[in-house]
Amino acid sequence: MLKDNFNDLLSFMVVARERSFTRAAAQLGVSQSALSHAMRNLEARLDVRLLTRTTRSVAPTEAGEQLFTRLRPHLLEIEQELTALRDTRDKPAGNIRITAGEHAMNAVLWPVLKPFMVEYPEINVEVTVDNGLTDIVDGRFDAGVRLGEQVAKDMIAVRIAPDMRMAVVGSAEYLARHGVPETPEQLNAHRCINMRLPTLGGVYAWEFERDGRKLRVRVEGQLTLNSLPQRIDAAESGLGLAYVPEDTVQEAIAQGRLVQVLEPWCPAFDGYHLYYPGRRQHTTAFALLVEALRKR
Repeated sequence: MLKDNFNDLLSFMVVARERSFTRAAAQLGVSQSALSHAMRNLEARLDVRLLTRTTRSVAPTEAGEQLFTRLRPHLLEIEQELTALRDTRDKPAGNIRITAGEHAMNAVLWPVLKPFMVEYPEINVEVTVDNGLTDIVDGRFDAGVRLGEQVAKDMIAVRIAPDMRMAVVGSAEYLARHGVPETPEQLNAHRCINMRLPTLGGVYAWEFERDGRKLRVRVEGQLTLNSLPQRIDAAESGLGLAYVPEDTVQEAIAQGRLVQVLEPWCPAFDGYHLYYPGRRQHTTAFALLVEALRKR
């Protein structure tokens, strides 16, 4: 009975966290029908309904939410102790989950991860690329990567990249047809390639600053993309002006495929930081990755 309850309680915790039998079953390595059967058996043994099921979703009942809240810190403590035990082995091992935006992944994380994975073959790393401001605690990530100004004050932040700048770019052909903007306000007369950020609730407003004056300009255009390579390609193809990290277009500018405008309005700002909760016990594997990113 104890073994059945423990296994089923672990399964319940995953279902309650994921709010999905499909995702929970995939994580647990069981079928959806077996998982659903286990949850019904658990509810029958406890004589209380823990989950509300519909054809499209599953959610904890009030009793289920109370159970989830009470058990969660204990399960996290067990996970930490098991991880600490694994750390006593000769070779560093373990699992690390990180969330980062597309540019941070390509420019900062990936160049470090490739040699890191070769050096530590028993450390497993999962990176979720998401341009939204993901809650790493709720998403059960070990850490996230954000610009310095976006890191919450209650997090530990480790700088892993230098200052960066944004750049407004367009093709020479486009600028010859439509003119060169001299101020951010003049962007309203241009076709601009927009980016949608779900966390910010809509289309991203381009940010500028000069002599202490800050501006946020909501531009208009025919095209909206949330993929950085396609925004750059669209600008090179003459479809409009794009607002992108400067390092991603330096080669295109040097080769004449793109022309940079409004440079005085695009000052440098704090680069990327790895951030994580200070209260969480971290593994040797995580410490090694932090050190590798810091040295970068």
